[in-house]
Amino acid sequence: MVEIEIDGKTLQVADGSTLIEAAHQLGAYIPHFCYHKKLSLAANCRMCLVQIEKVPKPMPACATIVTNGMKVFTHSEMAIKAQRAVMEFLLINHPLDCPICDQGGECRLQDLAVGYAESASKYGEEKRVVPDKNLGPLVSTDMSRCINCARCVRFTAEIAGMMELGQSFRGERVEIMPFNGKTVDSELSGNLIDLCPVGALTSKPFRFSARSWELSRRKSVSPHDGLGSNLIVQTRRDKVMRVLPLENEDINECWLSDKERFSYQGLNSQDDNGRLTKPMVKQGGEWKEVDWNVALDYAAHALRDVAKTHGGAAIGGLLSPHATLEEMYLAQKLMRGLGSENIDFRLRQSDFSADGHRHGTPWLGMKIADIGKLDRLLVVGSFLRKDHPLIAQRLRQSAKRGAQVCVLHSADDDLLINLEARAIAVPSQLPAMLAQVVKAVAELKGVATDAALTTVGAGLVDVNAAKKIAASLVSGGNVAILLGNFAQQHRQAATLNALAQQLAGLLGGRFGFLGEAANSVGGYVAKAVPGAVNGNAGLNAVAMLKDPRQAYVVLGAEPELDCADGAQALAALGKAAAVVVLSPFKSQAMLDYAAVLLPVSPFSETSGTFVNTEGRVQSFHAATKPLGETRPAWKVLRVLGNLLDVAGFEFNTSEDVRAEALGGMPEFVSGLDNGVAGVAPNLTASANGLERVADVPIHFADPLVRRAPALQQTRDSAAPTARMNAATLAKLGLVAGERVKVGAGGTAILTAELDAGLPDGAVRIAAAHADTFALGAMSTVLTVEKV
Repeated sequence: MVEIEIDGKTLQVADGSTLIEAAHQLGAYIPHFCYHKKLSLAANCRMCLVQIEKVPKPMPACATIVTNGMKVFTHSEMAIKAQRAVMEFLLINHPLDCPICDQGGECRLQDLAVGYAESASKYGEEKRVVPDKNLGPLVSTDMSRCINCARCVRFTAEIAGMMELGQSFRGERVEIMPFNGKTVDSELSGNLIDLCPVGALTSKPFRFSARSWELSRRKSVSPHDGLGSNLIVQTRRDKVMRVLPLENEDINECWLSDKERFSYQGLNSQDDNGRLTKPMVKQGGEWKEVDWNVALDYAAHALRDVAKTHGGAAIGGLLSPHATLEEMYLAQKLMRGLGSENIDFRLRQSDFSADGHRHGTPWLGMKIADIGKLDRLLVVGSFLRKDHPLIAQRLRQSAKRGAQVCVLHSADDDLLINLEARAIAVPSQLPAMLAQVVKAVAELKGVATDAALTTVGAGLVDVNAAKKIAASLVSGGNVAILLGNFAQQHRQAATLNALAQQLAGLLGGRFGFLGEAANSVGGYVAKAVPGAVNGNAGLNAVAMLKDPRQAYVVLGAEPELDCADGAQALAALGKAAAVVVLSPFKSQAMLDYAAVLLPVSPFSETSGTFVNTEGRVQSFHAATKPLGETRPAWKVLRVLGNLLDVAGFEFNTSEDVRAEALGGMPEFVSGLDNGVAGVAPNLTASANGLERVADVPIHFADPLVRRAPALQQTRDSAAPTARMNAATLAKLGLVAGERVKVGAGGTAILTAELDAGLPDGAVRIAAAHADTFALGAMSTVLTVEKV
C-alpha cells in the first residue's frame, strides 16, 4: 500500500493503482471518456487531466501510477483549465444534434459539457463529417459524433476476443471502422452501445423509439442461459422498450450477451407466430377464443377425464427449463395431484441413466466468480462461446492471466481463447477420449488406473492429445472440469459425468455442469423430475414421448424445437387425446396438436425466481402488466389445481409458492452435489456411419429469442447447413455449396458446408430449427447424399 493525498484528503491505495482508481476509492470524481475499469488503459481522450505537485504539466489520471507521498489536485485552476481545453477540442467537430440523438439524457459528453464547456464555440469553420458504418442489425452508427475514445476497439479485442473494429487515418481525420466492410458479429456486440460515451454507437432496434427520461426501470433476471445475468428492464406504457445490464461482479459483471439484451423484441411479437393473448380452445377442429373460465374448465375436464379413464400415469408433463421456479413447482404438484410422476424439464437430455444415482442437485460445482481463479480447466462437450458467452468471456480473461484452458469436444470451434490443448472426436468416442485423459492423469500421478480404462479407445482416439490435456491438468493447483450442454445432451451423459468425477478426484479438483437454461438447477429444486409411486417409476422426457401418453401438459416449451427428438415429440403430441399448453406464444405446430391454449406471462410480466448454475436464488418482479388477457403461469396453475381438487394450492402470492418450494428464502439452494454413485462408465459404444454433431444455435435456443427480429437477422441465425470436414466431403463425393439430402428419422434438404473443425465421420447440423427438427434425435447416425 502507498499513501497519497487527493484534494487534501489522505488515503492508502494498493501499489500499482492508477490515480483515477484511487480517486474512485475516495469518492472523488474525475471526468473521463476513454477510461473503463474492464478495459486496458488508452489515455487518448485526455479529459482526466489533473495537477500533481512538483509536476510542471497536467497528467492523465487514468494512466498515472500512484507513488508514495503523491499530492493530487483534481479541481485546481491548472486541472480545470486543462479539462476545459480538452472539452473545447472535443466539441470542435461534434454535431449539435442532441435533440435527435438517442444518447440524449444519458450522454457523458452532454453531461460533462455542462460543467466544462463554454456556452458558445470559438470554431466557426465547417465541421468534419464521418460516413456511417454498417455494423449489422444490432448496433446503429452516427460516426460524426465519435470522439475516438477507442473503447469499442478495445472491447472487441480484449473482452469479445476478436478485433472487429479499428482506427484508420490520422489526426482530425481518424475514424473508427470495421475491417474490410465487415459487420460486427460477436455475440457480445451489444455492449458497444453501453460503452460508447456519446451517441456514435446506439441500439438499432431501439433507435428513435423513446427518450431515456420517458422510461421506467425495473430490476430483473435473464430467462435464457444458466448464468442468470442481472437486467434493467426499461418500459414505457407497459411495453418493454430496452434491456440493459445491471452490474453484478459475481454474475455478469457489467456485460450482457446479445441474446439477453435484444430478445425483448420477442415480447412484443404480433405475427401469427407471436404472442398468445387470449385463451383458445379447439372445438370441432376449429380454434375459438374463449373466456378464461371456459378455457380452464375445458382443460380441467380434459385432464380429469384422462386420469379417470386411463389413470394418472397416462398424463405427461413437459416443462421448459426457462420457466420460473414457482411455475415448475406448481406444475409438478399438479401432475402428482393427478397421480402422474411423468414430469420432466430436461427436454434436450437423452441419457437419464444417472437418475436415482445422484448425490444431489447438479450444478456448476463452484461460484461463478471462482472461475476466474482457476489455473487449469478442462471444458468437455461445450459450444462454449455461443452457449455461455459471458462464462467464455471470463475464461478468456483467465487465459490471458496465465490459466491453461483445455477443450474436449466434437467440434473445434474458435472460442477466441488461447487454448493449451484440445482433443476433437466424433460424439460416440467422447467418453473414450475422456477416459484416456483419466488414464493419463492416473499414470502421471502414479495411481493405479481402473482396469476398464487400460485398453479403451486404442487406435480410435488421439492418445497424444489426451496426454497433453492430462499434463496440463496435473501441473495445476486449482483445477476444474466443466461439462457443457453437448455433454449433458450426449447419449452417454452419465458416463461422461462418472469420468469427470473420477478425473476430479485424481486431480483434487472440482467438476460441474454449465447450466443450459435459466432454471437448469431450479428444475431439480422444484422437483420437476420423475419420481416413483408404489414402486412404479415415472417417465422422463424421452420415455414419455417414445411411449406416447393420452394427455400432456406443456409449460412454456415448443417440444418440436426444444426436445432431444423434435420429430418424436411432434408425433407423440399429435396422438394424444388432450394437450394443454400454457405458453406466452403460439405457433402453427402448437395449433395442430393442442386442445387448449392458455396464454401465460413471459418473465417480464410475472414475478418469479430463477436458480442459476451456481445455485444462487434470484427473484424478480413483473416489469409490465400482462399483455391482453395473459396471466402469470403460477396463477393459472393454482386455479387448475383448485378446479381439479388437488390439495395444497392455497397460495396468494408467488412469494408463498417460493417459500414452500425452497423452505424459506435462502441466498443459495441446499443439496448441491454433482456426485454419482453406482454408474459404471460405458466405454464400448460406437456408431456405424456419419454421426450428427448437433448444436443449438444461440438465437434458436428458446421460444423468446426465436421471436426477436433483430437477432434473427444476425450471422448466428443463419439457416442450418450440413457441415463436414474436407475428408468427409471427399468420401461422400460432395463439394461445399452443393444441396444435399440428409436422412435420419426424417429427411432435410440442406447446403453442404466445409468445416475444418470437425472430425472425420461427423456432420454438424443445428437443432432447434424448423428446417432440421424432422431429422429426429440430436444424437443419431445420418445419411448424406447429393440432391
